[in-house]
Amino acid sequence: MITSQTIQQITSRIDIIDVVGEFVKLKKRGTNYIGNCPFHNEKSPSFTVSPAKEIYKCFGCGKSGNTITFLMEHEKYSYVEALRWLATRYNIEIEETETSPAQKMAQQVADSIYAINHFAMEWFAKQYWETELGETIAQSYMQHRGFLKPIVEKFKIGYNPSDRDGLAKALIQNQFNPELFARTGLVVERNGEWQDNYRDRIIFPIHNTTGKIIGFGARQIAKNDRSPKYINTPENEIYVKSKILYGSYFARNSINSNDECLLVEGYTDVVSLHQAGIENVVASGGTSLTMDQLRLIKKYTQNLTIIYDGDSAGVKAALRGLDMALEEGLNVQLVLIPDNEDPDSYVNKVGPDAFRAFVQSNKKDFVLFQLEVQLQDVGSDLNKKNILVNQIAETLSKINKAEDFTKLQEYVRKCSSLLRIDETGLTQLVNKFKRDKIVKEEKKMSYDEAAILMPAFQNAETEDSNLGLFTDTDLTHEKHLIKLLIENGIEKSEGAKFIAQYIFDEIEGFPLEQADMIYLMEAYKKWFYEGKMPNGKTMQYHEDERVQKWVVALFEPEQELSSRWNEKLGIKVKEVEKDIMLEINKSLLYFKLRKIKKMIHLNQADLENAKESDQLQLLQIHKHLKGVEKELTATLGTVIYK
Repeated sequence: MITSQTIQQITSRIDIIDVVGEFVKLKKRGTNYIGNCPFHNEKSPSFTVSPAKEIYKCFGCGKSGNTITFLMEHEKYSYVEALRWLATRYNIEIEETETSPAQKMAQQVADSIYAINHFAMEWFAKQYWETELGETIAQSYMQHRGFLKPIVEKFKIGYNPSDRDGLAKALIQNQFNPELFARTGLVVERNGEWQDNYRDRIIFPIHNTTGKIIGFGARQIAKNDRSPKYINTPENEIYVKSKILYGSYFARNSINSNDECLLVEGYTDVVSLHQAGIENVVASGGTSLTMDQLRLIKKYTQNLTIIYDGDSAGVKAALRGLDMALEEGLNVQLVLIPDNEDPDSYVNKVGPDAFRAFVQSNKKDFVLFQLEVQLQDVGSDLNKKNILVNQIAETLSKINKAEDFTKLQEYVRKCSSLLRIDETGLTQLVNKFKRDKIVKEEKKMSYDEAAILMPAFQNAETEDSNLGLFTDTDLTHEKHLIKLLIENGIEKSEGAKFIAQYIFDEIEGFPLEQADMIYLMEAYKKWFYEGKMPNGKTMQYHEDERVQKWVVALFEPEQELSSRWNEKLGIKVKEVEKDIMLEINKSLLYFKLRKIKKMIHLNQADLENAKESDQLQLLQIHKHLKGVEKELTATLGTVIYK
């Protein structure tokens, strides 16, 4: 874990214009900067960055955040990866909390494998470009396949000659630890000697999402070679095949901007499509899609288009992992390449424009395509049809997110039509599979887990029965009050008390109701009483991601008009200095008044249904509340017109 002191050091050095400006061309407008949003395609700039608040906001797509969340969203870094990127940029040494000897050893092994892989990548590239064998064998092979120098350099493609131990000797001479060689898969020990494992092969380095080399794919060159066509890195501390998509490092920005990920099978498919200018493409490596790979895709887009060979093996490969994709809420479509071609050969045959047009016009819905393929095998066999109906119902039951309800209904309608069965019956069968899954999961739930969840369900029912009592106006008042607290809390009030403490004292007996604002208030209080002096900047870099998100939302920059509009319209703008305590007192009074009005409303409801014996007490409460309301209203009028 990175220490809190290091995180504070990083966040204190952050310059949002400096960081965001590396990825977006920004232009100053008033107090803010604007540019074209990197998260969606636009011609007129609506992406605003506020250096004062250290927050960005796009008024086109709605994305907002701070410097760290920008890196997480744009570069798809984790929180820790974003911190490490910033630490490197600002030359800050990272201190970490105590780790166990086993954790330290695992980190050292991972770092060493990264170093070996990086050295090997450079060595392979040197063999490709700077040796006679590289020129006559590797370069000739790649040129014959249609790969040009820029794309080879972009993907760091290299060559391992047929020499028995060229790489092994280079690794030993550069004092890398031989104990780790076998884990990398680059060299193997035979008869007490280290020998190269990828001899006479084209080498495809595999990058993780931050650009580090985590492994290699080695393709044979000789056609008469009986060895496997591809050899891949064995799984180790940094290479887990089920979590990797080849090309994701190079494709991530294009997937973001196109809002679509193209999935192919092989390394050369990815490289060929990139060379053709189609960059939103990754490869699964010819294996069935895994949940981790699907979640990696979902980080960039909800739309997945699978492009596989049109033969039967390609169809079966494409259909694997369908249920998982639906469960993740992905919109999946399938394109099959005709005439025994693959994406690599087909794009070279027809050209980039024709390839794009083919993909666009030949997309098939994944679920319906699966059903059509299976219907061909069913024929008139009722038993087979019954099995197929159950399979489709189980598949559709994976669509379980509330926002996908319309999509599920449409699938039920189309599938029942293709199967020639009753739509209501299919809906009931889908719901049965959903119920069975819930029952199965409940049986696995421990008694303690059930005891924790039960009050939550009961509270939800109570909240539903009172629906409408908490309004948007209440939320607005609560948000405004919390914003004033975070913005001014560590300043002193007129009575030499911290404004934060003044607000805490004033709202005693007037609790917040909105869950997010309660959470934010408690986070602020904790830091305040720990002496951390929280404010708008420090709270947006809080260790709790929920706190970060809500603080950013509170302080989002407002959309600015160009200052020249004022000149054109002849408006003279006068800066007015705000009276902070006046603003806070107004906010507190509005907040309290809303609470009192709600108490009166609830008391009146109780009075209508009360027994005669309880009515006197409720009338006294009503009188008291109305008195408080009158007092607050009078005070509010005085404050407003002060």
